[in-house]
This record gives sequence, structure tokens and C-alpha cells, in this order.
Amino acid sequence: MQTQLIIRVDADLKNKVSQLAAAEGKNLSETMRELMIQYVRDRDRKGYIMALWDELGKEARARGFAEQEIDSIIQQVRKENAQSRS
Repeated sequence: MQTQLIIRVDADLKNKVSQLAAAEGKNLSETMRELMIQYVRDRDRKGYIMALWDELGKEARARGFAEQEIDSIIQQVRKENAQSRS
């Protein structure tokens, strides 16, 4: 469900953003939604990490790895990385 958000901005800024959005074939609302989504993505580290883990899990399952194998693979990679830093 979408909700309405009312913000106050300088008229010149609104006009510039509207013009740039129109040049991309978008309206102001679409552009502001995209900017807000990107803002959250850039700052929501937990969400980013969880999405990354989900993606890695999907890839591991697609390659046929069992969940039990994944833990041992992670431990092995960590061990190798630690040895290479020493």
C-alpha cells in the first residue's frame, strides 16, 4: 500500500528536479521514490548484508551445496584468508 508524503522544497529545486525527471521520461513522484529507495539502500547496512546472504545462499543451493557444507566452506575460506595475511 502506498502512502502520500508531503515535503517542502525550494521552488527552483522542484523545477530542476521535475525537468530532469521529465528528460528521463519519469514524473517527479517516480524520481523521488527512486531517490528514497537508493537513500535507504545506501544507509541500511543490515538490510544489505541480509540481502547479500540470501543471494549467496541461493547461489550455493543452485550449485548443489547442502547447508551443512556451507559452514565448513566458510570456515575453510576464513582459514585460508588468515594464513595468506600472515
